[in-house]
Amino acid sequence: MKKLVMTGLVAIGAVSLPLAAFAADDAAKAGAYVKDSVITTKVKAKLASKHMSTLTKIKVDTDSQGVVWLSGVAPTKDASDLAAMLAKDTDGVTSVHNDIVVAQ
Repeated sequence: MKKLVMTGLVAIGAVSLPLAAFAADDAAKAGAYVKDSVITTKVKAKLASKHMSTLTKIKVDTDSQGVVWLSGVAPTKDASDLAAMLAKDTDGVTSVHNDIVVAQ
């Protein structure tokens, strides 16, 4: 009987260990997602605070390492540079990729 119980416990442990690893991985991904969305929201708020309607049309994406990608269309090079500068000066941002196209 003891052998049967021990075998059952070992089997349960063998099955639950990988599940625990997946749960920890999901929790880390959820934490990264929250961090990403907070940085994205901060950058978008800065762009909107400049009251330039063109800056509100810029798309902001952030990865889990704090790298921000800016895309969209700006009317001038100065507007594009301003958006990049505002993103770089945001807490949590490690670098900025400025893929904003200047309208002609």
